[in-house]
Amino acid sequence: MGKPNILLITSDQQHFDTIGAFNSQISTPNLDRLVKEGATFQRAYCPNPTCTPTRASILTGQYPSQHGAWTLGTKLLEDRHTMGEDFLENGYRTALIGKAHFQPLQATDEYSSLEAYPLLQDLDYWKRFKDEFYGFEHIELARNHTNEAHVGQHYALWLEEKGCKNWRDYFVEPTGTMSKEIEHRWPIPEEYHYNTWIAERTNHKLEEYKQNNENFFMWASFFDPHPPYLVPEPWDRMYDPEKLTIPKGVEGEHQKNPPHFQMTQEESPDFSAYRETGIGIHGYHSHLVDEKRHKKLTATYYGMISMMDKYIGKILDKLDELGIAEDTIIVFTSDHGHFFGQHGLQFKGGFHYEDLIKVPFIVRYPGKIPAGHISNAMQSLVDLAPTFLSFTEIPIPRAMTGVDQSKVWMNQKDHARDHVICEFRHEPTTIHQKTFVDERYKITVYYNQTYGEIFDLQKDPQEYNNLWDQEEYQTLKSQLLLKYVWAELGKEPMPMPRIWGA
Repeated sequence: MGKPNILLITSDQQHFDTIGAFNSQISTPNLDRLVKEGATFQRAYCPNPTCTPTRASILTGQYPSQHGAWTLGTKLLEDRHTMGEDFLENGYRTALIGKAHFQPLQATDEYSSLEAYPLLQDLDYWKRFKDEFYGFEHIELARNHTNEAHVGQHYALWLEEKGCKNWRDYFVEPTGTMSKEIEHRWPIPEEYHYNTWIAERTNHKLEEYKQNNENFFMWASFFDPHPPYLVPEPWDRMYDPEKLTIPKGVEGEHQKNPPHFQMTQEESPDFSAYRETGIGIHGYHSHLVDEKRHKKLTATYYGMISMMDKYIGKILDKLDELGIAEDTIIVFTSDHGHFFGQHGLQFKGGFHYEDLIKVPFIVRYPGKIPAGHISNAMQSLVDLAPTFLSFTEIPIPRAMTGVDQSKVWMNQKDHARDHVICEFRHEPTTIHQKTFVDERYKITVYYNQTYGEIFDLQKDPQEYNNLWDQEEYQTLKSQLLLKYVWAELGKEPMPMPRIWGA
């Protein structure tokens, strides 16, 4: 057997417990197939619970505080080294189909952006675009979450090629005519949905690589189930809201938490003191949703996942059809998690509960990774780059601070890390937090603040009891703070000193 191919499949903002193999209320037969044929890691974490920072970490093998794309609105600078460049230098073909989001939606004096207006919707520009993009020699991009007005790039070109000349009607103003008030059922036909586009174009590239007998590193990057909650019929009716277990918070659970937790449970909270730059912050708003709407949103969220699963299945089937499944490492994961009622929260933000920072994580490599294996070995998305390079026998750059998980994936080693770190920074000073998680405990610290969070994940897996201020846990707090400090100091790459006998 020669070197393996790498196929990374990602969803966007998917809660870790939304795979049918582990949750009987949702149907995901194709992800279940990966669970059966591969290994599932139940303690996988993102390095940041928002899109750009984590996606940049996947590419670079570095934390957001290291690669510089530390929040939405920043960008991964073009001079940052990516694993795609390593694959290209070693004879691999590289491609990205779907969502990139390495650059901001609005260009500024500080950050230029190919993923911003007006280039975003300049279809002639994207028709001609042939440049390398962060180590990907071939890209087909879009920027949407369901019916957002950002539609353009290669997805819009594909829609026109498919004969969907009125594609703008399915997207909100200013580019379309659809109302922002529409929820749940997206009028776009399934044949024109971006899931269909991603699967079709991914399979087209797989056929090309097979025909040319070429190794590849490819990223199939799906947009769902990121809100707005919209999905074409019949997927919008797949789940009965009254039959689902709807996640909720516990009365009074935020009384021991930092102030911004409690404020989310108010009708009209005033977060102006946190908005140093005057720009809205993910999660810093009221999270109150009436019961009926909450149930329907959950049903739609599940429908989005099930539809996406169908098109992931089409990619898996194509690998089988081409006879390259045995030679391809597949990783399925998500860029970060999601709240759909847990702790009384919705969507995402500066709340580092497991629901938001843990991600689904399945790995398949027939004959190398044991089938049906379930592991609690800790994973971080910063580990993907060095692990992929290790499997393909490509040297891992010294600047990558993720760890090589290859032996853990193959069940030859119990674990490769004893902790993970998750970062969230939105404002220069007012919103800046970091979380350290080890086998049992989790601690979250805030820049220049005396409040924080400590949870015992063994005794309190639902994270209802914040131990930060409890007298009997102050020794534990000191120990965890010291562990966090050393984890922070230890993850910076340092040159190896020359050692010589005296």
